[in-house]
Amino acid sequence: MNEKNNIVVEATPFFIAEQSAPEKDRYVFAYTISITNEGEVSAKLLQRYWLITDANGKIQEVQGEGVIGEQPYLKPGETFRYTSGAILETPVGIMQGHYTMRSDDGDDFNATIPQFTLSIPRVLH
Repeated sequence: MNEKNNIVVEATPFFIAEQSAPEKDRYVFAYTISITNEGEVSAKLLQRYWLITDANGKIQEVQGEGVIGEQPYLKPGETFRYTSGAILETPVGIMQGHYTMRSDDGDDFNATIPQFTLSIPRVLH
């Protein structure tokens, strides 16, 4: 990736105990995503692609337009944050993916979403 198109994605996941039902293999996670344009050209987020894998190896693929109903437009130096969620059948899983972006000069490129772990908090005995 060149310096012209440089989108940095960071994820902060957290477990939502009150919406989870471990006895029913339902583990609800949320994650806050920060998307920062560290490049030289403004760009618009067009599509998302997620690959979600639980501890049993079950894979969910999620793709679609934008994020949370929006297609944020980021000028150089700007950050867009949003929170979304995922439901797994296991207490641990991983997420990764990419956003398809379009820069003002017409280039389409992918901004990688680095892999992150969804995990219930560890309980100390």
